[in-house]
Amino acid sequence: MTISIAHLGPTGTYSETAALAYKNWLAKNQQQQAILSPQPSIAVALSSVVKEKVNYAVVPVENSIEGSVVITLDMLWEQTSLKILRAFNIPITHTLLSFNTSLDSITTVYSHPQALGQCQKWLESHLPQVQLIPANSTTESLKYLKEHSHTAAIASSRAAELYQIPILRSGINDRPDNCTRFLVVGSATSNCGSYLSLAFSLPKNVPGALVKPLQIFATRNLNLSKIESRPTKRSLGEYIFFMDVEGSLKDPLVQEAIAELEQHTEVLNIFGNYDLISVLSGVRGGKET
Repeated sequence: MTISIAHLGPTGTYSETAALAYKNWLAKNQQQQAILSPQPSIAVALSSVVKEKVNYAVVPVENSIEGSVVITLDMLWEQTSLKILRAFNIPITHTLLSFNTSLDSITTVYSHPQALGQCQKWLESHLPQVQLIPANSTTESLKYLKEHSHTAAIASSRAAELYQIPILRSGINDRPDNCTRFLVVGSATSNCGSYLSLAFSLPKNVPGALVKPLQIFATRNLNLSKIESRPTKRSLGEYIFFMDVEGSLKDPLVQEAIAELEQHTEVLNIFGNYDLISVLSGVRGGKET
């Protein structure tokens, strides 16, 4: 059976590169064939899994420069049927694309907000006076370039090849080791892996309320590789806490920690127990090989 994988489109986005890499990984490691299903937004890609229109979605969750992709976190919290099955990292190399041949002539730069943020220092240094305009994806931003000669867009070198747009500057991300972690999200529960992702809200917003949940893991020597907060959207000052724990749900210590955590939280959502896989053999510099 051929499976379907949703991702942020259109053709040429970094999310498509990630989905292609995962497709290749499935073919190599599980002899599983897949087709890609580009979607207009990350939210729609994840909703396609909820509505059973596709089997999986490959979505970004965290960038090494800009941090978390909040729409992914919000959707995981709000749609409890979504489960993380795997995770992997993709190197991200940004290029400045334009039909104009001079930086001095550029007045406007389009791209996805994450890409603009990942190139913020370069833009401030080389194009301090330009107007920065966000787009739904890096590839969507390319449609403005033919209409206006003084515009540029931040996208991948693969997008430049696909859409035949000249590269004005390469490697403009603020750090050369820029990378993004992507999640493979489905509807089946995964209870085995090296990482456990979860989130919880607290029954009362009082001093020290977060201390006990943190102690639950510390006393068992369970490492928290990530913790951050997002607003509950109910009231100012109320938060949801997202955690990544290094461990497996098959470990009795992890089982004990989760059971105790339930006693100190208002709502506890476990997003999945999964492994961080390597797909880099099929990706080089943000470009499929």
